[in-house]
Amino acid sequence: MKGLYCRAGVSDAEPKFVIQETSLPEVLGNHLVRVQVKACGLSPLDLKLLDDVGIQRELIPVGREVAGVVLQVGDKVSFFQPEDEVVGILPLDSPCSGLCDVIDIDEHLLVQKPEKLSSVCVAGALRDGLCAYTALHTHARMAAGHTLLVMDGASSFGLMCIQLACYHGVKVLTTSHSPQQHTFLEQLRPSVAKVIPVYSDSSDLLAVVLEETGGLGLDIVIDSGVRLQEEGSEETKLLPHKHDIISVLGVGGHWVTSHKDLQLDPPDCRYLHLKSASISFLNDEVWTASSAQQGRYLHILKDIVEKMSAGVLRPQPEEAVPLYEATVAMETVQRHQKKKAVVQL
Repeated sequence: MKGLYCRAGVSDAEPKFVIQETSLPEVLGNHLVRVQVKACGLSPLDLKLLDDVGIQRELIPVGREVAGVVLQVGDKVSFFQPEDEVVGILPLDSPCSGLCDVIDIDEHLLVQKPEKLSSVCVAGALRDGLCAYTALHTHARMAAGHTLLVMDGASSFGLMCIQLACYHGVKVLTTSHSPQQHTFLEQLRPSVAKVIPVYSDSSDLLAVVLEETGGLGLDIVIDSGVRLQEEGSEETKLLPHKHDIISVLGVGGHWVTSHKDLQLDPPDCRYLHLKSASISFLNDEVWTASSAQQGRYLHILKDIVEKMSAGVLRPQPEEAVPLYEATVAMETVQRHQKKKAVVQL
């Protein structure tokens, strides 16, 4: 049985992705479920996070968002039976690669997959759905009537945030990074209140937000990265500056950031204090890294797949690649960080 693994590079060298032979133990643990994988989503590997939590291996398993069919269950498994269709996210310390034909996973990390939801669709969108749910419900305490700004709304994560917020009666503004994205976002249904182009130098985020909110500012801002300096590189020039985000927040506003190394200067903190605004850091790995809120995590996963099945959440379809192209696909995902890929087994 083959799986995809990462051999971390030395110092600044790029990680290498390799196909390796692997095997499963003959005896299945009490609470483990043996799953035949039908599809696996590929997301960028955060080697720094793995190092921070003390997971150091020569070969790191790759591919963690999985959808498949239960083959066998442990003696104490109570949630699943053979032939059940399931979806889940492998934990950070999982010894299995999600691209193996068969994997073992704890029953408390899986939920039932609705019959009409395709394995490829859910494997490609599950992590983004979890991130959106965590940002809007867990951190921002979203409620009907709030005003939300989603940066880069055409990204897979941004699209999930927009659709989830619209479903709950939130007024949504978003930014576009190209004319094509602008057209796509304006044609979304349910529609967003305003699409703000940030690919042209003339765009003024603060002026547009104040006009849309009657001068009050936003209740929630969700970014997809920020610039810490006024002058940005080619990769970061479309990202908002941290001061822009603080400026568009209203009184009591909430900023949810995915920027791992955010640095705020005393004037920034003073501005936030004057608005009584707050910042949360979005790290979707906390759900599987800690068992403190296991029941809540399973409730979130179940709600996400049900909303996908009902058409409330409609992720952008990812074209599935075969297993023999998984190495190249993962190298592309790792290099671009925000791209996604789905492997069909």
